[in-house]
Amino acid sequence: MAATPIDLRPGGLPETVLDPAPPAAAAAWEAAMGQPLAERGAALATVAARWPRLLEAWAELGRSAASEGRHVEAYAYCRVGYHRGLDALRAAGWRGSGYVRWAEPANHGFLWSLLGLGRSAAAIGERDEADRCAGFLVQLDPGGEPPMGEWPQA
Repeated sequence: MAATPIDLRPGGLPETVLDPAPPAAAAAWEAAMGQPLAERGAALATVAARWPRLLEAWAELGRSAASEGRHVEAYAYCRVGYHRGLDALRAAGWRGSGYVRWAEPANHGFLWSLLGLGRSAAAIGERDEADRCAGFLVQLDPGGEPPMGEWPQA
């Protein structure tokens, strides 16, 4: 018989929502995303350098690198977004368990970084990391789906 976890907290697992990006950072990210593809990477790098806590910038730098087959770079960008995201989650009260859902737009940068880290890990043959990231995504938002887009396939 499989063990079933028992949650003794009233109301179940807590849910954490990251703080939204500062308005200037969000505007700069939107402007960078509006650039033609050939210029978008440089624009996103400028945004990430100015606002290194802007998780969306790291995730999109990773997605851009992956779409060009630069999976080692995508892995590195997404790892930065993932670790910065863990810091942000802890600052928002997350204590290593509970939900971080796709339904909350402020969580997208972290979740895309985690998804990208796993996909990039798979692309470079780091299967255990890919599996760990996939499992973590399910723990954070069981049944949750990215709201739009897809990660480029290797």
